[in-house]
Amino acid sequence: MNVTAKPLVIGSVRLAAPVVLAPMAGVCDAPYRVIAHGYGAALVCTEMVSDKGLLYNNVHTEEMLHIEPGEHPVSMQIFGSEPETMAKAAARVEAAGADIVDINMGCPVKKVVSNGEGSALMRDLPRAEAIIRAVVHAVSIPVTVKMRTGWNEAEFTAPELAKRAEAAGAAAVAVHGRTREQFYSGHADWSKIAAVVQAVSIPVIGNGDIADGPSAGRMLAETGCSGVMIGRGAQGNPWVFREVTRYLQDGTILPPPSAAEKYRQLLAHFQALVAYKGAYTGLREMRSHASWYTKGLPGSAALRERLNRAESVAAFVAIVEAQLEQAVDR
Repeated sequence: MNVTAKPLVIGSVRLAAPVVLAPMAGVCDAPYRVIAHGYGAALVCTEMVSDKGLLYNNVHTEEMLHIEPGEHPVSMQIFGSEPETMAKAAARVEAAGADIVDINMGCPVKKVVSNGEGSALMRDLPRAEAIIRAVVHAVSIPVTVKMRTGWNEAEFTAPELAKRAEAAGAAAVAVHGRTREQFYSGHADWSKIAAVVQAVSIPVIGNGDIADGPSAGRMLAETGCSGVMIGRGAQGNPWVFREVTRYLQDGTILPPPSAAEKYRQLLAHFQALVAYKGAYTGLREMRSHASWYTKGLPGSAALRERLNRAESVAAFVAIVEAQLEQAVDR
């Protein structure tokens, strides 16, 4: 399917392509956002940032406000359940240099929804609208909302939430085609994303089950959405942004990265992570990324086991460099 994508404009922010990195906890830190942007993600989104963490000057939360020069435009996502604290958090995000502030109304995790945050707001639309309105009034940058289709199949509230978001001044919404009840299981229901597109005039960004150029093209064609957001399909796979962007330009299907390319990028990512977070944290956080980068490669299970046992930066690097040497020689 050959789809020529239109430019995606979110308020005052015009994107080079309608291709967005989804906000993912434990994935979308500054090092990976820079990498994703380099491969063609026209907008990168941060891990979700707690409004209360910002309000009480939590050190870890403060660190999450850091933005690298090479990642703009960047959307910083905040979560909470109170209009006043969310407005204050949004102002902090704008002051930190974010180009867009995104409101999380889709996180399905129990500890989040039990506080009335994330997906729980899809069951309290008046509160959700009040939060959006407060955030819009608190900042001069565009405000977006990330949501799911609803709490469960019986509560398909996304179209109504999107209408309320538009009325409250949101510049765009992103819709993950799964319910909160599904978490990440089953298949994303793109027909429900299409229903949201029909309900509002602001851009709708489709999210869920996008893994390559053709699936991104189908998302645009089947839903009429204005852009695509890639989450799990980008874990250990920043090349997906290059592939999707090119496919949406002219229908070209690029070849997948070679094993050598994967090992080189894994090393570069690890070095950036260590430089940003230090050896102890970088080494441990890279284990998840490494498992994604190496998935499907020959001997990947044994390799992951060795990487997980590596106790120093030098040991980790030596293991990957040995794999890279073998891959180049093949």
